[in-house]
Amino acid sequence: MRGLSASGLISRFAMTGTTPNNARLVDVELDESIGRSTPDVEHERAVAIFDLIEENHFQPVGDAGNGPYRLKLSLIDARLVLAVSRENGEPVVTHILSLTPLRRIVKDYYMICESYYEAIRSATPSHIEAIDMGRRGLHNEGSQTLMERLGGKVDMDFDTARRLFTLVCVLHWRG
Repeated sequence: MRGLSASGLISRFAMTGTTPNNARLVDVELDESIGRSTPDVEHERAVAIFDLIEENHFQPVGDAGNGPYRLKLSLIDARLVLAVSRENGEPVVTHILSLTPLRRIVKDYYMICESYYEAIRSATPSHIEAIDMGRRGLHNEGSQTLMERLGGKVDMDFDTARRLFTLVCVLHWRG
């Protein structure tokens, strides 16, 4: 079974991003090392990949103007491996990222998401809004941490970091 890839999904939709000179991702693949989960979780992963590819700014530092890029994500010894290649498959760079700095944020993010989904069923709109503000704040914190961890390695904007953090979160979601 091949890794989950968005290239087929994206080919049916026009690119809507505004990133200049090909500093963008055109495909994201999850290696088998990520593991598979329930159909609902697989759907969330596919949506996260689609959102990331639909609009992004992504460029390995020192590789100006030589994109667009493909990104293959895998897990080795509890580390996230980001293998970047050109659209034609030519390898560009591989970065190995410790997930330790993100563990607390991801755990807290899941807890607040559970609270949010519970609140939707019975809480007041102001309570739901307060929980959602906290959820967005944690998502921003995780995105900023991811940008810092990839600083000097990958140039990306904050919105791309948010989408990549979403993907990192659903990689850990087992359903």
